[in-house]
Amino acid sequence: MGPFQDPWLILAIETKALEASRYTLPAARPDLPQQPDAPIHPGSGRKRFDFKRIFAPLGGLALILAKIGAKAKLLLLLLPKIKIFTTSGTMLVSVAAYSLIWGWKFAAGFVLLLLVHEMGHVIQLRREGVKASAPMFIPFLGAVISAKSLGNNALAEARVGLAGPVLGTLGTAALIPIADSTGNDLFRALAFTGFFLNLFNLLPVLPLDGGRAMAALSPTMWIAGFAALVALMFVFPNPIMLLIVLFGGMETWRRWQDRKSPGAQEYYKVSTRHRIMVAAVYLGLIALLVAGMDHTHVTRTFGDA
Repeated sequence: MGPFQDPWLILAIETKALEASRYTLPAARPDLPQQPDAPIHPGSGRKRFDFKRIFAPLGGLALILAKIGAKAKLLLLLLPKIKIFTTSGTMLVSVAAYSLIWGWKFAAGFVLLLLVHEMGHVIQLRREGVKASAPMFIPFLGAVISAKSLGNNALAEARVGLAGPVLGTLGTAALIPIADSTGNDLFRALAFTGFFLNLFNLLPVLPLDGGRAMAALSPTMWIAGFAALVALMFVFPNPIMLLIVLFGGMETWRRWQDRKSPGAQEYYKVSTRHRIMVAAVYLGLIALLVAGMDHTHVTRTFGDA
């Protein structure tokens, strides 16, 4: 197909020509008398308003925008079905975004740690019989997965919530022998960051993983966790903390209001043995993550330069 057989190009050329015709005036001839425009009605003195000349270019432009909008809508509908975009593509976007702050090596390692953490949730969701999507990464907000539910009850929700920090802690701990054998502080810094990331996610407030674990222990802990999160926001103010506080507050309030309904009481019915197991994993993870952060902490030194 030749270049002038493209209907988009033909439409664009016609639109440009119509626009140009609005501003192309015949050259003035001072030697000839200038004829005034003929009035619409004799003696009215009003000039004709050429609607066709004014609105024809707008019609062409509207047609172009409509076609572009239709193609964009189709693309948006197809994007969630393109797994390579939702996972690999968003990973690359996140690496590029974090590279602006930390450099590409640390950014790539950080995104991989996020992937390991999120895959813990995906694996456990599928073990619970819930279909879960692959992770989708959002720069400066982490990563998300989509699922219709978190399991049939609060115990399943706790298992799904804790699976992320469990696998994330194991993946982060694997960096310690690499850092010790190579002496490269990049791996040690990544390990410290990974331990901190998983520890932060264990705060007992929704929608963080610790809030999921509290579903099987005591929903009243959500109030204490939310208060701690608000305090952290004032100590370390940033937009991400604000978003977590807003979403966490709405989800906590919704669940707190619904806690006495028959469906909620059935959902949160967990045996004492299972509560003890969830509490042991939760507290054990916190202890391991604190110890890991202490072991991988690197004191920054600044030269005279």
